[in-house]
Amino acid sequence: MRTLLASFAASLAMSAQAQEPIKLYAAGSLRSALGEVAAAYTDYRVEAVYGPSGLLRDRIAKGERPEIFASANMEHPHSLARLGLAGPVKRFARNRLCALAGPSVEVSPSSLLQRMLDPAVTLGTSTPKADPSGDYAWQLFEKAERVRAGSFQVLSAKALKLTGGPDSPPPPKGRNQYGALVADGKADIFLTYCTNALEARKENAALQVVQIPEELSVAAEYGLALVHGSREQAFEFTRFILSAKGQAILGKYGFSPGDAK
Repeated sequence: MRTLLASFAASLAMSAQAQEPIKLYAAGSLRSALGEVAAAYTDYRVEAVYGPSGLLRDRIAKGERPEIFASANMEHPHSLARLGLAGPVKRFARNRLCALAGPSVEVSPSSLLQRMLDPAVTLGTSTPKADPSGDYAWQLFEKAERVRAGSFQVLSAKALKLTGGPDSPPPPKGRNQYGALVADGKADIFLTYCTNALEARKENAALQVVQIPEELSVAAEYGLALVHGSREQAFEFTRFILSAKGQAILGKYGFSPGDAK
C-alpha cells in the first residue's frame, strides 16, 4: 500500500512539474519578438524575465535557475557554460547597432561620427559589461578611433550610460525606453540595436533611425543556452525558437537568422 501511495505521489509531482511554465531569462531587446514566439508556442506556457544580458548572467551565476538563457551576445552564455552552469551555446539571431536621433538633429550616415563628436550633441548608450548594447557601442568607438584619431577618448568620455546598468531606472511603462529618452531630451543621439530603434520610430514617427556607416558598423550576435537542470519542455521550446516558424517571427522584428536550420 505504501509503495502504491508513494508511486501515486511521485506521479502527481511529475505531472505538476510538467505543468509549470518554462522559465526564460532573455535580453530586453528580445521582449517583443520572443514574447510573440512564446505566444505562438502552444505546447507549454513560457514565463519570461527580460533585462540586460550581463545582469541576468550574473543572477544565474549567483544561483538563480531559469531553464533557458537568451543573451544579446555570445560571451555571457559561454561564460556560464565554462562555469558548468549551462550547456552548449547556439547563435540564434543577429542584430546591428543603429543610431536613434531626435527630430531636430541634423544627422545622416555620412555625418554621424562628426555629430557624435560635436560637444553640443548629447550621446546616449547602454551600460558596458552589464548590457551587451553598451559593449557594442564601445566597439563602435574603437572603430571610430581608426577613422579619426582621438575619437575613442572623446566618445567614451561623453557617452551617457542611460540604460542597462544595475542602477538604471526601469523602462517607462507603455513607452519604448530608447524613444522616450530621445524624445524627452535625455540624449540627442542614442546608440542602440536597430530593432530597438525601429520599434521606437513606430511609436514616435518623428524620431530618426540612422544607419551606421560600414566603417563604424557593429554586428550583434545572440546566444541561446539551456541552464543545467532544465526540463525536456525547455529543450523543446529552444527547438521552436530555432525552427523556421520561430525564426520567421524574429525576422518580423528585424532580427537576422543565427545558425538555425
